[in-house]
Amino acid sequence: MTQIYDLLIIGGGINGTAIARDASGRGLSVLLCEKDDLASHTSSSSTKLIHGGLRYLEHYEFRLVREALKEREVLLRAAPHIIWPMRFVLPYDEGLRPAWMLRLGLFIYDSLGGRQELPGTTTVDLLKKPHKGVLESRLAKGFEYSDCWVEDARLVVLNAIDARDKGAEILTQVFVSDIKTDNGGYSAVLTRDSGEKQLVQARAIVNTAGPWVDEILMGMNGQENESSLRLVKGSHIVTRRLFDGDHAYIFQNQDNRIIFAIPYENDFTLIGTTDVPYTHAEGPVKISQKEIDYLCSAANEYFEHDISPEDVEWTYSGVRPLYDDKAKNASAVTRDYVLNIDEFTQGAPFLSVYGGKITTSRKLAEHAMQKLSKYFPEADKDWTAHAHLPGGDIGGTDFDDYFERLSRRYPWMPSGMLRRLARAYGARIENIVNGAKSLKDMGEIFGDDLSEAEVRYLVEQEWATSAADILWRRSKLGVHMKRDAQGILESWFEKNV
Repeated sequence: MTQIYDLLIIGGGINGTAIARDASGRGLSVLLCEKDDLASHTSSSSTKLIHGGLRYLEHYEFRLVREALKEREVLLRAAPHIIWPMRFVLPYDEGLRPAWMLRLGLFIYDSLGGRQELPGTTTVDLLKKPHKGVLESRLAKGFEYSDCWVEDARLVVLNAIDARDKGAEILTQVFVSDIKTDNGGYSAVLTRDSGEKQLVQARAIVNTAGPWVDEILMGMNGQENESSLRLVKGSHIVTRRLFDGDHAYIFQNQDNRIIFAIPYENDFTLIGTTDVPYTHAEGPVKISQKEIDYLCSAANEYFEHDISPEDVEWTYSGVRPLYDDKAKNASAVTRDYVLNIDEFTQGAPFLSVYGGKITTSRKLAEHAMQKLSKYFPEADKDWTAHAHLPGGDIGGTDFDDYFERLSRRYPWMPSGMLRRLARAYGARIENIVNGAKSLKDMGEIFGDDLSEAEVRYLVEQEWATSAADILWRRSKLGVHMKRDAQGILESWFEKNV
């Protein structure tokens, strides 16, 4: 007998998993399918910020900025282990935006979102430490404001875990095809990596396929939408650490864009992003030499010590599936989201999600469920605004206090290892330690404090099916781990998974 779900969600990025979480928490039966790994595309390729989007004020996107600013503290309270406050330093550079304009924009930024926990904007002297000797000497004045950092791929996984814990079924490495109207709803064929096929039915489809959202929709209506998706590639470079301190920099460019330079994985600096039009015909998403040169050049306008492409240790690129508002410049395309509902059979919604930001994913999911509520009157009310994400219940938002408690509880664990695990898993660290009394009890150590206990947890509880899933999405240990150690981990997967 074919199983019937309330929602079939296609796509395991941040929007899909956030909707799965919200819907399952309202009592609906949910099946989410991802053709690759969770967060394997756009959602693990962001600048990793929970932010209002300061530059969107110039495009008069006040509703989007206000919503995003409000969400910063909602998400910070929900997941203080993977989200934390960060101060951003914006140098005033004569000849670009005037100082009064920067200060006015930051005043609006501070005021628009009802800020409660994050500190407001201050003026900083860039000729003093820690900026002296880091930035070029012509930069004397700047402004420092607050936003938050997020482990983006882990945010996706936490949403999926919470959805599963509330009854959702989460399938990865499963391709959805042959979607048809069926018995007042929809049917679809699921194909696993093994080639095994399964027919499922759903009362509604939620299309969160990101860059492929139009392909899914075209499979239903047989024609391309005239005004829908615009793909924009964003690329980042990672260098060895360029400055000390926990603060980040935001730099203005001559082309009116901005880039960030952010402390990354303790030993590195993350620089990005670009905005380049993209089409699927270009093939796999990857950074171009032109983008690398652009980011190096933009950073060199501000840093005292120049960097070159030879200093780049790692790069990553993602495609933002933005709603096409017909803006001529890719940087000016709206980052707001659009939720479109079609009914290919009466009373059965087919919801397609365009655009969005990782910051507004919870709110997007809430809005999506509000739009679907007329089809599911039995669904419960909004609930996510005051709920923790898995592992987020660490006794407040003070991570350092939580880490001190863990240090007393696990005195045998190396401090660096404990801090990384605490950041990644929060209160769920117990699921990994699982009664261990010594480092030996954690099993084989593959390198950079990645233990067999952690790997087994990620396979059993977080849908990891390969070494790459762990090294580049469940963590960023791939940046640190030597190739030999990565090979040992890959061999473990060949033997055990």
